[in-house]
Amino acid sequence: MKILSADQTRAADQATIKAEGIRSDELMERAASAFSDWLMDRLSLLTPHEVHIFCGPGNNGGDGLAVARHLHLAGYAVQVWLLPADKYSPDFTVNRQRLPTEVLCTHLKPKKLPSVSPKATVVDALFGTGLSRPLAGLAAEVVEHLNDSKATIYAIDLPSGLFTDAPQPSESAVVQAQYTVGFELPKLAYLLPQNARFVGEWEVLPIGLNTEFIHNTDVDNHFVNTAFLTGRYPKRPKFAHKGTFGHALLLAGSYGKVGAAVLAARACLHGGVGLLTVRTPAVGYTILQTAVPEAMALTDPATDFVTELPDLKPYAAAGIGPGLGQEESTANVLCQLLRKAAEASLALVIDADALNILGTHRELLDDLPPNALLTPHPKEFERLTEPAHDDYHRLELLRDFCARHRCYCVLKGAYTALGTPEGPLYFNSTGNPGMGTGGSGDVLTGLLLALRADQRLSPLDAALLGIFAHGRAGDLAAQQTGEAGLIAGDIVRFIGPALAELVS
Repeated sequence: MKILSADQTRAADQATIKAEGIRSDELMERAASAFSDWLMDRLSLLTPHEVHIFCGPGNNGGDGLAVARHLHLAGYAVQVWLLPADKYSPDFTVNRQRLPTEVLCTHLKPKKLPSVSPKATVVDALFGTGLSRPLAGLAAEVVEHLNDSKATIYAIDLPSGLFTDAPQPSESAVVQAQYTVGFELPKLAYLLPQNARFVGEWEVLPIGLNTEFIHNTDVDNHFVNTAFLTGRYPKRPKFAHKGTFGHALLLAGSYGKVGAAVLAARACLHGGVGLLTVRTPAVGYTILQTAVPEAMALTDPATDFVTELPDLKPYAAAGIGPGLGQEESTANVLCQLLRKAAEASLALVIDADALNILGTHRELLDDLPPNALLTPHPKEFERLTEPAHDDYHRLELLRDFCARHRCYCVLKGAYTALGTPEGPLYFNSTGNPGMGTGGSGDVLTGLLLALRADQRLSPLDAALLGIFAHGRAGDLAAQQTGEAGLIAGDIVRFIGPALAELVS
């Protein structure tokens, strides 16, 4: 699913109007009808609702007026508040004329804003994606008033004051909506942590924007859902065998951290790898042989941490990092692996302590083989690059990092972002807060290692399938455990069912 910029969204609207031979107010009516139906599904006529709709002078205000008409005709008591302006958009004017006279419509005045009960339903239709500067004057006063009201706020398309594609000044007024409802495609602003208190929960409703225009439009960002992954995960051949799905090498574990190696190994096996060998210090041998009997344990000469790199010839992919430690001899193993991987045509997955070693020795980044896959959380990514000014800046750092080092980088978190060597970013749609628990990242590493070992998959498809299935497994697990009770081992148990949903 593509993520369009504000300019591209407006172009998509115009392409739809032209292709279908309709008026702009007719397309607006689609959006208003979709939003109204969505909202009425959440409200009940059996319970009295105080519904306030705040409308700006542009097309977002036109949406609000059309929604007011729909709610009124459905039997809801609606009060419309208009932001005064010297000029109103044509579609605003059309919908103002269509509004039944029974609907009370009042212009807002400075210092005399309406009382809004905390139990009220508020529809924010002040400003949408066309906003290019921070709100000021009466508009900012209205926004702050709504935020102070503690009413439940539903934003149409975008909370007023929030920019679509860029950060707004930290002190600017922005509506703090509990729900944001967009149309056809998600917006980048929905996906970033710094906007969470404004966007709240969000949903996108279809309104029939021109599919040909969307298909032919190049974008920098994509939203990964089940439909986006259709056809990327092939069904297993009838005569497949363990050699078909690759032999993976996992370098993981150290004294006190062998559990990370166990979690990663289990995830790799549940991710469908043909064969798995775990390189671990001698202290991990009995643990691995007992906890993960399906994997082969290749012990290091050292007792407590990994000090030597084994022969790489048998392997299609190698993963390094979970519970590894950062001893100097372990750092040397990573250094050797980076330099030999390209020669051995070895796909790499790099996580956890291996990332911390790279952060300490940034010169090693120049040795990353093409298409290496790194899986940092934001703090680990900062050690590889620099502190980000905001979430938008972090995405630019991600884009630049992947292009410079010809690698893939999974920036973990809600809506995990995958950076690519070619430039586009991919935001994941699965996962839940319960996955913010120790070991969840180790599970992701093991799953990605299995998929990178599968030679049927491109590096991009392996990464996309891995982050999606990891989140989906967490969602399936949370249905049984609840988010608070979710542990990393629960995610492992649901990797198989999550991948099964993606088989084409």
